[in-house]
Amino acid sequence: MRLGTRASALALAQAEVVAAGLGGAELVTITTSGDRDRSAHGDKERWTRELDAALLDGRIDAAVHSAKDLPARLAPGIVIAATPPRADPFDALCGAASIDALPEGARVGTGSLRRAAQLKAAREDLEPCELHGNVDTRLERLAAGDFDAIVLACAGLERLGRGDEIGARLEEMVPAAGQGTLAVTVRAGEEGSVAALDDPATHAALDAERAVVGGLDADCHTPVGVHAAPQDGLFAVEAFVGRPDGSAWLRDRLAESGAEPEQIGGQVAERLLAAGAGEVLGRG
Repeated sequence: MRLGTRASALALAQAEVVAAGLGGAELVTITTSGDRDRSAHGDKERWTRELDAALLDGRIDAAVHSAKDLPARLAPGIVIAATPPRADPFDALCGAASIDALPEGARVGTGSLRRAAQLKAAREDLEPCELHGNVDTRLERLAAGDFDAIVLACAGLERLGRGDEIGARLEEMVPAAGQGTLAVTVRAGEEGSVAALDDPATHAALDAERAVVGGLDADCHTPVGVHAAPQDGLFAVEAFVGRPDGSAWLRDRLAESGAEPEQIGGQVAERLLAAGAGEVLGRG
């Protein structure tokens, strides 16, 4: 099997996990628009467009993505066929033991509006600062003293063997939809080729989280977090929407049993919109 992947160290580590689950595969590295210009503020398709094209024209048989990089609507003819067991979905604070331990006015590096919004909601004195680049580059800037702390994904740090950089696991912050989850996409009708990799609980969580994102019409510039997981015999979905400056935010949690994950996610999106999520997100 030819397995398409981006060429970053993290993307290759993720693809190796999938290849091992398949009993071996040929990794085909593909440069995406996002790789060519990481400072560009385009939509999520900049991380997937070239992989989608390679899949549709037959150059690869499947593609591996960080699920949080997938757009809410996949390209026609492409489906998420498998999600291996989820890694840690939460954010990591590097450089400090907790948000409370940060000094007054601390500079916290992040390229995520979602993380910035939740940092400001937790402590209005914090100064979220733009930080881009791969994991090593971001950690180097922290070590150089450019920031008091930075926020990264626990899963990415652990997959790269950098888990010792985690100062705090930020369970109080709602992660991005799909964070910690790998999504294997294939051409529609060919799902069986990777079906053995699929973890139903992970797939259900991803379906619910993507339903919230879709219901809110969110994109990569929308400060939205959502996390779904089984809990005490129920299926729980928690979501956050906020302004990057922390001046307004909403958080909701819904736990049910017996309903489809997408249905629960859709209900959470509806509840947030009814509570004023559109206004919080600057839509009127």
